[in-house]
Amino acid sequence: MRREITGFSNPTVKYLRSLREKKHRKQARQFLAEGLRLLTDARESGRVPETLVLSTARDAHPLLTALEEAVLAARGEVIETTPDILAKITGKDNPQAIAGVFAEFDTSLETIERDAAPIWLVAQALRDPGNLGTMLRTGDAIGAGGLILVDDCADPFSVEAVRASMGAIFTQRLVQARWDEFVSWLRGGSGQLVAASLRNAVPYRGAPYAAPCFVLVGNESQGLPEAYEAACDLRVTMPMKGRADSLNAAVAAAVLGYEVLASL
Repeated sequence: MRREITGFSNPTVKYLRSLREKKHRKQARQFLAEGLRLLTDARESGRVPETLVLSTARDAHPLLTALEEAVLAARGEVIETTPDILAKITGKDNPQAIAGVFAEFDTSLETIERDAAPIWLVAQALRDPGNLGTMLRTGDAIGAGGLILVDDCADPFSVEAVRASMGAIFTQRLVQARWDEFVSWLRGGSGQLVAASLRNAVPYRGAPYAAPCFVLVGNESQGLPEAYEAACDLRVTMPMKGRADSLNAAVAAAVLGYEVLASL
């Protein structure tokens, strides 16, 4: 179905705008994504927006045509609206010419197959949506199976996290679980849990990594709880040559992820 929206007070505009807030996303189990590249990554990964919102000022593009056709074939809705209204929906002064509304994914542990990839990234109590999105991008780059979010993390379906993922939210498996649930699942099969740590750790270069390797990083300011580190199979540390005593959580995951990739 196609339709045009020209008024700021249209109920659909209000609804789409509400998806920028977590409580409304959770109620609707939908989230916003913006940009032709990001939505194309979604389509190529088998995920099509339920609603596609297009600016009337957009330029023609074959990828845009492919998206429209995919949405209509899936019985979704295509909405055309003005750049000003699209800016209101996305919360950006200079929005891209396209946005999509997607159904939230099933993020339970049961959705993943641990042996599907040699590396998985795991983040505990990650608070920054930018770091979350960056970890998704890192996972995509190193061929990880996905990102497992443990305990209370930032909302992976927030506009900020989705934007920071640069499309990787659609290419990576995404899981949310409590620590006890995750550890119980992990110990039910194969898998090495490796923590970036300062406690009784070995150098990260040349450490005995084994697939499937679950690379665990902690909260940006507090790191991992001691009990969590104690439950790991391997603890590794990275040298700090300057005054800083730790790396950014997403950076640490990237450095460690690439070392694991080179070792397996």
